[in-house]
Amino acid sequence: MKRTTLFLIFGYLLFALILVACSPSGGEEEAATDSGSEDTAAESTDSGGGDQTVVIGFTASQTGSQNVSSTRQVNGLNLWMSEVNAAGGIELSDGTKVTFTAVTYDDESNTDRVQELYTRLATEDNADFLISPYSSGLTAASAVIAEQYGKVMITTGAASDDTYKQGLTTVYQAYTPASRYLTGAIDLLQTLDPDVSKIAFVYENSKFSTDVVEAAKTYAESLGYEVVLHEGYDPETTDFGPFINKIQDAAPDAILGGGHFQDGSTFARQLNEKSIDVGFFTLLVAPPEPDFADLGEAAVGVIGPSQWEPQAAFTAASAAEAGLEWYGIESDAFVAAYEAAYDGEEPSYHSAGGYAAGLILQKAIMDADSTDPAAVGAALDAMDLLTFFGHIKFDTTAEAHGLQIGHSMVYIQWQDDGNGLAKQVVWPAEGATAETLYPMP
Repeated sequence: MKRTTLFLIFGYLLFALILVACSPSGGEEEAATDSGSEDTAAESTDSGGGDQTVVIGFTASQTGSQNVSSTRQVNGLNLWMSEVNAAGGIELSDGTKVTFTAVTYDDESNTDRVQELYTRLATEDNADFLISPYSSGLTAASAVIAEQYGKVMITTGAASDDTYKQGLTTVYQAYTPASRYLTGAIDLLQTLDPDVSKIAFVYENSKFSTDVVEAAKTYAESLGYEVVLHEGYDPETTDFGPFINKIQDAAPDAILGGGHFQDGSTFARQLNEKSIDVGFFTLLVAPPEPDFADLGEAAVGVIGPSQWEPQAAFTAASAAEAGLEWYGIESDAFVAAYEAAYDGEEPSYHSAGGYAAGLILQKAIMDADSTDPAAVGAALDAMDLLTFFGHIKFDTTAEAHGLQIGHSMVYIQWQDDGNGLAKQVVWPAEGATAETLYPMP
């Protein structure tokens, strides 16, 4: 009996040790899923009844300099995902219902961290498809990983052309490219005042801003404008005094540039505080954000290129007129759903871009009638349609595969209509909701 008892005790101890050895350590970083729970990895699953759960991997700047725009982008993506899942998923011709789950990490607005995390998403988390982080620099880092592991990635919040000129085959851009980001503002300026001749470019030293400004500078000079100032600043700049002094000395008729929300807002506020006399002022990224209105009078007259605005009239009817296929919801429905989901928050174009990235992936899966990456990629190559976000079509040449060639910018300006500040679309003319305030006060 004693010997039997000892064997039993020994067996229980050995079993307990095995359980401890096999349990998770709890020390590894975990990925948050769209349900709000925590998980270390995820796999595409098939219930056996034909239903399939597809894993979407992405990072977000929950912290870091890109937090504001990145958060809105993720909000839009999560709204799309929740709507598709709530509707029962995407139904394929064989009856399979495709639903989605997400694995996401905080990239801290850090390029090195993006590469590490997208590698984890592709290899450990087994993401079926990827969505880019926010900003061109972070997206460039993630695109290399997507290509390396053969993952189809929809990029949003990333306008740089260069990413798509590296021979990539699995990466597709939703935004208007940087090379066409500010050229419309110069067209608007030329229309407003043919006598303007001197332009200043003051911009953030980041990949996105530099690409945009270099293209705009080349375009302006081709039209005969004199570039009297071409000055870059560090992304962390909070004191624009030295740059404003150079602007005063150069005496431009127009200022174009900026970078992202924080630096652009600070630049606009300090330019207003110094009472710089300039008739035309266009900034990247910051003006279309609803929070830009918090600047008060410093926001009045400032123009910004936007990938999307609620007033933009992209509808099934306008698609028919343009000879394009229409897909998805209209802007009014998107705005209503977004505000309902996020406590009345007004969606920015970053929010719309996040939703559009999901919508593009959804349409590609439907057209492919499959979640097979090669089939989805082929559907993206063939895509040519109009959505609430605008025209979507991708370059399919080897030189610039995945570059967005359908989508165009709209330009907004903050104006005071007597009831407070409001954004108005001022360019292109066929989409304008108000005349341009020029010269700006």
